[in-house]
Amino acid sequence: NQLALYVTLYSPLQMAADLPEHYEQFMDAFQFIKDVDIDWIQSKYLLAEPGEYVVIARQGKKNGQWFCGGVTDDQKRTLEVPMNFLEPGKTYEATIYADAEDADYKENPQAYKIWKQDVTAADVLKMNMARGGGFAISFLEK
Repeated sequence: NQLALYVTLYSPLQMAADLPEHYEQFMDAFQFIKDVDIDWIQSKYLLAEPGEYVVIARQGKKNGQWFCGGVTDDQKRTLEVPMNFLEPGKTYEATIYADAEDADYKENPQAYKIWKQDVTAADVLKMNMARGGGFAISFLEK
């Protein structure tokens, strides 16, 4: 289930709350769950509207790697997510796990896309979220 990606940023112990065979067809998306840390140095709430959406960035204790995730209610929305939590002057490869254009929590809950792009602390990512959807991003310093 696509929501497992977003749950990892909020409740790491519930990351894969389903039978392993249900994830086998989505191993590309499951990579985020394999990569994400479970202990955090810090958390930053980047955007939020109670009861509607939240975007959080967290820095892992293991190696200082950053992760970011957002989730929305039953309203489709686009948010401009600032990358200002990243260290200025450095470039990061962001691996982005996001809702596909036709994703919808009722009609097409497993539609997602994954891409990579370079980002810096000065960037703002425009993230589209389907109804009941969201996104997850992992960052590796280049």
